[in-house]
Amino acid sequence: MIAIRTQPIVALDVPTFAAARTLVGTLGEAADFYKVGLQLFTADGARVIEWLHGEGKRVFLDLKLHDIPNTVQQAAANAGRMNVALLTVHAAGGEAMVRAAVEGAGERTGVLAVTVLTSMSAGEFGQTIGREVGALEPEVLRLAGVADAAGAHGVVCSGHECSAVRRVYGAALRPLIPGIRFSGGASHDQSRIVTPAEAAAAGAAYVVVGRAVTGDDDPAMAFDRVRQELSA
Repeated sequence: MIAIRTQPIVALDVPTFAAARTLVGTLGEAADFYKVGLQLFTADGARVIEWLHGEGKRVFLDLKLHDIPNTVQQAAANAGRMNVALLTVHAAGGEAMVRAAVEGAGERTGVLAVTVLTSMSAGEFGQTIGREVGALEPEVLRLAGVADAAGAHGVVCSGHECSAVRRVYGAALRPLIPGIRFSGGASHDQSRIVTPAEAAAAGAAYVVVGRAVTGDDDPAMAFDRVRQELSA
């Protein structure tokens, strides 16, 4: 059995730097790890990352890079120089591309390879890759193999495939699970969701919590509930 302490990451899926500062201030010292994705990064770039570091927070830069290996390597090197803790690339970019990202990012920035987006069903994924897909678990494991061969820190997968990733790859790949919702909560645009407790039981190294916390009337209380479920 792998000893796991699942780390919660709060998604700063907000349109402006000002909105990000408000949310971080609301959560205070309870939250020390934040995701900066495409929306916020394209609005305020490195400035928000510098500010988060100044506040003593760790940063997960979720850009899902997918390009030729040289371009991805240079982008990952830039992310490494920004001292982000985690960076995403698409496993579908291939082993050479993922390995280039790992080499570019350096030792301080862990590269996570995205397998299948949690917003996609098996049918939608099959349509994307041009063949029928009966179940997503074999596809996630296939793409996790690309990440493992390339020396990635971990993978992004849904909670439904996380235990399989742990079974096959053990401690070699650290799973990050997005699409976290409380029991009975709205799924929004996510297709494959799990609760914080289910993610922890499946072996998640990290969970990304977004609207379950940030859309709540009391984000601080909702985040405390996440932490309680993860440690139960």
